[in-house]
Amino acid sequence: MYSKNLNEEYLLKNIYKTVSRGFLEFGKTRYSCKQTPPHILNYFTVSLILYFRDLFNPPKKVLREADIKHGFTILDYGCGPGNYSIAVSELLEGTGMVFALDKHPLAIKSISKKIKKRSVTNIETIHSNCETGLASNSVDVVLLYHVFNDLKNPDVVLEELHRIIKPSGVLSFMEFDIEGISPNITKSGLFQLQKKMDATYIFVKK
Repeated sequence: MYSKNLNEEYLLKNIYKTVSRGFLEFGKTRYSCKQTPPHILNYFTVSLILYFRDLFNPPKKVLREADIKHGFTILDYGCGPGNYSIAVSELLEGTGMVFALDKHPLAIKSISKKIKKRSVTNIETIHSNCETGLASNSVDVVLLYHVFNDLKNPDVVLEELHRIIKPSGVLSFMEFDIEGISPNITKSGLFQLQKKMDATYIFVKK
């Protein structure tokens, strides 16, 4: 099992819930997702949370649970600043392909800089809030990490992920409140829980 500081995990979980509910404090101004929050502030707030997440659970350690092998095609759905995409690329050691998808242009800009700086050749970015543009039954592993709470149309996204995952592929799922949120994956009728790991749950196609 992962060694975690419970106080730190509790703090992160509650900060994330606050952001997910759409309320951000900046000076004396409160923004709600029902209005139009400042996108740059929202992005950097979430990026800070993800930074601390990765300190507690290093990406490569978490990714071992997805049993990623050389030559795999991976989709990092909601890649954010791209820490998991980069880690997957390193695990693949130049083989296979990683598709890093995010709806925020700053996320795409951030990971594109990392790709260029590291001269990575097996990561391709996708700027989208739902459709992947990938071929059906073409992806070995989809990473859906700390994204599900923020999806406006989760059923539509799950349909798209179901379409692109290979019959032998898996959906690797992680949330702060994984026990409470994971039933929403199986409610879709598209996936079934295969196994519970230390940090993630593994789902397969029905």
